[in-house]
Amino acid sequence: MHTVRVFAAFIVASGLALTGPLHAQEKAKEKGKESAPVTKVLLENAKVRVTQSTFKPGDVSRTNRGPRVNHVLVGGTLERTTKDGKKETYTLKKGETLWREADSDVVKNVGKTNFTVYGVTLK
Repeated sequence: MHTVRVFAAFIVASGLALTGPLHAQEKAKEKGKESAPVTKVLLENAKVRVTQSTFKPGDVSRTNRGPRVNHVLVGGTLERTTKDGKKETYTLKKGETLWREADSDVVKNVGKTNFTVYGVTLK
């Protein structure tokens, strides 16, 4: 009977010892996981689509975007990578409005604060 208790205690202790590193590995994977910005559709009809996108630091947008007008609500620093691998880092300030041609560039918030933008795309 004593042997069974010792063996059971050993199994439980081993299980606990092994789950700690596994849990840490899962946390590390989550940290390395790429997250996308949160995009809300504010208006959409047959002629136009209006969105609000908020990028937390590190968020990455990988999507095909049509020609559009962007209006910056909360400024920040972004990194844009084109299909051919060319990278550009730039800062947009609150209140700036700009025109963007259609693209499928990868856009990442490389700043330390959230970045929020309205996008208006004609259909």
